[in-house]
Amino acid sequence: MTQASSGPLTGPIGKLLIANRGEIAARIMRTAHDLGIATVAVYSDPDAGAPYVGLADEAVRLPGAAPADTYLRGDLIIAAAAATRADAVHPGYGFLSENEAFARACADAGLIFVGPGPGTIAAMGSKVQAKALMAAADVPVLPGVTIASTDDLDDLAAAAADIGFPLLVKAAFGGGGRGMRLVGDPAGLAEAVRSARGEAASAFGDGTVFLERFVTDPRHVEVQILGDTRGRVVHLFERECSIQRRYQKIVEECPSPAVDEELRAALTSAAVAAGQAIGYIGAGTVEFVLGQDGSFFFLEVNTRLQVEHPVTEEVTGLDLVELQLRIAEGEPLPPAAVGATISGHAIEVRLYAEDVAAGFLPVTGPLHRFVIPPAPGVRTDTGFRDGSVVSPHYDAMLAKVIAHGRTRADAAKRLARALDRAQIHGVTTNRDLLAAILREPEFLAGRTDTGYLSRHDPAALTASRPRATAWHALVAALARQAVHRAEAPVLATLPSGWRNVRSAPQRVTYTADGEELAVAYRVPGGPVPGGPVPGGPVPGGPVEATVNDVPLGAALILHAAGSELVDLEVDGLRQVYLVHRVGAQTYVDASNGSSALSEVPRFGEPDKLAPTGSLLAPMPGLVLRVLADVGATVTAGQPLVVLEAMKMEQTVTAPADGVLAELRAKAGEQVAAGQILAVVDARGQEEG
Repeated sequence: MTQASSGPLTGPIGKLLIANRGEIAARIMRTAHDLGIATVAVYSDPDAGAPYVGLADEAVRLPGAAPADTYLRGDLIIAAAAATRADAVHPGYGFLSENEAFARACADAGLIFVGPGPGTIAAMGSKVQAKALMAAADVPVLPGVTIASTDDLDDLAAAAADIGFPLLVKAAFGGGGRGMRLVGDPAGLAEAVRSARGEAASAFGDGTVFLERFVTDPRHVEVQILGDTRGRVVHLFERECSIQRRYQKIVEECPSPAVDEELRAALTSAAVAAGQAIGYIGAGTVEFVLGQDGSFFFLEVNTRLQVEHPVTEEVTGLDLVELQLRIAEGEPLPPAAVGATISGHAIEVRLYAEDVAAGFLPVTGPLHRFVIPPAPGVRTDTGFRDGSVVSPHYDAMLAKVIAHGRTRADAAKRLARALDRAQIHGVTTNRDLLAAILREPEFLAGRTDTGYLSRHDPAALTASRPRATAWHALVAALARQAVHRAEAPVLATLPSGWRNVRSAPQRVTYTADGEELAVAYRVPGGPVPGGPVPGGPVPGGPVEATVNDVPLGAALILHAAGSELVDLEVDGLRQVYLVHRVGAQTYVDASNGSSALSEVPRFGEPDKLAPTGSLLAPMPGLVLRVLADVGATVTAGQPLVVLEAMKMEQTVTAPADGVLAELRAKAGEQVAAGQILAVVDARGQEEG
């Protein structure tokens, strides 16, 4: 192995340890295997059955569940590399991928770190230092100033006046929105700086903040760069990543619809200059904010592979992981990378297990079915499969779904259809929001910026189609009846619901998205056209049906019904519905949408009802803090419990004035979604 000048070790790689999990671990392994490189996986206890573990040639357990005990333990990962005689470590993204100490520890252990050198990572780890380096390299930066103290309010006001309002107060270290405050006028400046400093110190161990000009609703555009050990840095064009929620990207594309050839030349030249200024080696990304007037300013350098790298791969035909590995082995940049061109357009969406309507809260649980059918021009990168469990310990991203087309419109249509056809059963996802964005006129016109989801309410974008949900409820009832007929111990040859005298219809009630759907239907006797279907036939022909006493069309004809498939015609529109039953849950997928329906038992279960005044966990997670004691008088809206899961904190508040009668959770405990955390007795205050 050799040491590049002030850079990482390089040399032949025979065995690669991937210091990551999920889809990115599987993604890296596929390329490594194609290159003839053996792989080692590391896994936490919740990931023991994850697909990527079985894909690796060898795997090493990291005991525990929390990231701090597993994937963030650089010492355990280096020990795993030593035990398996790995030559190199690929950090993926997140976790230790931009950790200077880990990169240095790899080098000290004689391991090739697939990424830039520790010095480069350190230089870009501080936003203040990074901006200074970029300004020295003539890369456009936003006006700003570091705040060392809030003692001199006059100096603070003068610095802000030089920058201009509105401005951002930002933590010098860290990210994800912590230690960040938007200030619209001088009156709120001092308090914003004080609170941002306190939050930054708590979150990152360093309270340094800086003021920076705020660009209203800019585009977020980034440039992919590659650098080799010979000092050459090139670009692979730009990506648009403006559509975000909670400061996280959810839709990415290449190229940007806002960038013409002249702007592209300026952006990519600035990115290459940034890479050269820090002696960049490997794959990295230079991020910019792009104003409405076409001006752009440096934001940061991500010294790692990006989540959204597939869109660049799709339009260039290059494998970025392969290029990373070849650079780490000491090879120069190949002609294909130096002379890369853009072919067509690619769009990626991040499919998350989250409840959009509840403010993008992450959700957990088993994936009873997880299928995104293959289609031309569509790629899916995922770390999940049927039966996988979405854990509260890690990021809730289920998959990246990418479509490539001749044009941007082609890619958007392909991607939206792929999402529509997906079968995702067991957890709530943002699938409907993503598909809606891909069909929304402003998106299709290329008018995207970081304020997109502020202008387009997710609830309005994903407005459900109640009639389709009602049809799905009928379909679920027909599939349920097919199962019952197939399991009938006696009189199995009689038509479903047969009576000597025409009588009351068959009834079943479901809930979907908080709505109750009472289905009443009659299926006349007679054979099902086309013969039996799996699960036992239900007689075909005209059907009478209502949902919540509203008729489902003037003419309903059942063509086939089984436990997994229902072929139903409503007012001349015939569709095939796929059905998947799991206990009391029924999942229905068709071209008119997907529904998750829960069958309501005929008789309630009183013992499962939560007491009045209960505080329920809105998501599974770790109890960070309990803010009141039993017997305390509380007021409506008062914070009582703070939870943490999947990089988010959620505060649970008192539902009403009263007395904290019960406390069923304590700090350090893991709780499930819907679990009772505490009970507030509103009567207690009245009696007091």
